[in-house]
Amino acid sequence: MNIKTGLGIWMIMMVTACHSRLPEETPANTGTPVTVASPVTGTVEDTVVLNATATFLLKTFVKAVANGFLQTANVKLGQHVSRGQVLFSLKTKEAVNLGNTINRLDSSFRFTGLIPIRATGNGYITQLAYQAGNYVQDGEQLATISDDRSFVFILNLPYELTPYLQDNRMMQLQLPDGQRLAGRLGEALPSVDSVAQTQHYVVRITSRKLIPENLVAKVILIKSRKTGAVLLPRAALLTNESQTDYWIMKLKDSITAVKVPVQKGLEAGDRVEVLSPILTAQDRVLVSGNYGLPDTARVIIINH
Repeated sequence: MNIKTGLGIWMIMMVTACHSRLPEETPANTGTPVTVASPVTGTVEDTVVLNATATFLLKTFVKAVANGFLQTANVKLGQHVSRGQVLFSLKTKEAVNLGNTINRLDSSFRFTGLIPIRATGNGYITQLAYQAGNYVQDGEQLATISDDRSFVFILNLPYELTPYLQDNRMMQLQLPDGQRLAGRLGEALPSVDSVAQTQHYVVRITSRKLIPENLVAKVILIKSRKTGAVLLPRAALLTNESQTDYWIMKLKDSITAVKVPVQKGLEAGDRVEVLSPILTAQDRVLVSGNYGLPDTARVIIINH
């Protein structure tokens, strides 16, 4: 072996030894991407949503006072009228004959023979059966006036919820367009639906906005209220198929989430109360990416 060959072998051995002593590369961070949130303290309510239907409690009827032809009809559907306002004018056959006789005797007398028919109350014309030119008989219903001062909502209440009314004398009604109205619980109607076992209650409102009859509003009835409750986003709560066991995934450190069984309390919108264990604002709980994770799972937090 000459010197060059020996030197080459020595260099190869040194390079190999250096490579064998290089530290292993650290693997890239791995884990399930998750978002986290901390518990908050607030007020939670146990509520039930009921239906209430708009209606007029008082309706008066405008009727013909004699047989004859309607000469004028000064009213239309939806119009607001006042008590005593002339809505129709009626002329009988007798008036026509009498008028012709009088006019022949004295043309300056100008006998019309028209009988005015006036509104019997204040409110809106919700039914209109006849128009000018129609022949009507004495006592026939010409129009219906819904008294605007009698406008209410009728709450359809399951009878078993009656005990909760004591704390719900004032309530909110939500219309289909999202508008909210303040309502005051009134008297109960003295009957119960024999099939549904529900009772009707009057709910009065102070709004002067014209609300159509038979509109259905939502009423939130509060069954219980709790202050100082520990709340988590609903998405943080996990459960089994039978919804008998509940748990959350809580961060143990910056990369590890552990399974923590919890006792669920009241629900309020997108929040849920946790009765136990005791959670603090310093705890961090998985909100997304938590489904299907095993206990002691490796995670990567993507929100801070």
